[in-house]
Amino acid sequence: MLVHGAWADGSSWSKVIPLLQARGVKVLGVQNPLTSLADDVAATKKVIADASGPVVLVGHSWAGTVITEAGVDPQVKALVYVAAFANKEGQSGGDLVNAYPKTPALGTIWDNGRGFLRQTEHGMIENFAPDLPKKDARTLFVTQAPLSASTFGDKVTVAAWRTVPSWYIVSANDRVISPQMERDLAAMMKAKTTVLQSSHVSLLSHPREVAAVILDAVSTVAKEAKK
Repeated sequence: MLVHGAWADGSSWSKVIPLLQARGVKVLGVQNPLTSLADDVAATKKVIADASGPVVLVGHSWAGTVITEAGVDPQVKALVYVAAFANKEGQSGGDLVNAYPKTPALGTIWDNGRGFLRQTEHGMIENFAPDLPKKDARTLFVTQAPLSASTFGDKVTVAAWRTVPSWYIVSANDRVISPQMERDLAAMMKAKTTVLQSSHVSLLSHPREVAAVILDAVSTVAKEAKK
């Protein structure tokens, strides 16, 4: 199950999905409203309820916070974080961001004055997806879903990674989330960690490597189910 992050939508998984399906994996996607943590968790839980078997829950960016909260569902057997937040109980995304030096993408946010934030076109090209062709980054600019500014203050109440096996993909060249934060979170969770020389959107610039990590989690869950 694939959960998208901020300034994106479900199509951000478009290059990973066919790779998983080609291996016979049933794939479901979540369309986050990006209006609050509670709303995004509710959207994710609705899709978990539609799953017919064990779930590997995959979250990119902000969706790491979402899967951390939603991943306590008993159907969820593994978590995969892709350049994502992994909060402790009582910790918000803003708490994590503020604990590290400001990244370039935080300087290219456009506030619409009504409580929602977007990346500017320049920010999408230079910071969000600098390792994609510019035409693709411009498409991401157009299709991005606005993020409620209030989400940065929403705190998780449970941390699924404490009890659910976790994988983490670090984007070494991330200009949205601190790469050091990603490494630190992966170490904190004792996650099986892969480091990619990628921007924030490794799911688009390195889809085969991202799919390989997800498939490793799927394989691990399948083996456990047979025991």
